[in-house]
Amino acid sequence: MKSNFRLDCEGLSKGEQKALCKALNGLVESDIPLLLELLFVSKEEIRSLNARERGVDKVTDVLSFPADNFKAGEPILADGHPDCLEPFEGKGFWKRGARLYLGSVVICKERAKEQAEEYGHSYERELCYLAVHGVLHCLGYDHEREEERKTMREKEEQVMQKLGLKRE
Repeated sequence: MKSNFRLDCEGLSKGEQKALCKALNGLVESDIPLLLELLFVSKEEIRSLNARERGVDKVTDVLSFPADNFKAGEPILADGHPDCLEPFEGKGFWKRGARLYLGSVVICKERAKEQAEEYGHSYERELCYLAVHGVLHCLGYDHEREEERKTMREKEEQVMQKLGLKRE
């Protein structure tokens, strides 16, 4: 019952999408494939989104918009999230090949490039890290408290290692 991720993303090649999905697979238990939307926007667009959605009028690197109130570390079952199913066909039933929509992750590529330089690692690593960070937020993880932060960082590093993008 391990998860099987799918991405809806025009900003990554099919190979990059496949690698990211493979690294995310198994991160959470699920009885249905999980779908995420990954979007890339400009500094102006992410600043506008950040101001509108969070009341913070500044550029940020990544924003996450979960489709439901998923709980960190808990299985994601189709019956528990019927409004997130696509395509949906009657209560408790879904078509073969259906997916459960987890939410959207929005990344500012310009900010990712700046941060890669600041942190002294590759742009690819920073971009993947931001995607993974956003996905974890969609899955209910957070980093407000120290214990939550530690758990989230461990999950991020697990996925980054699967991608072959360890901390340098």
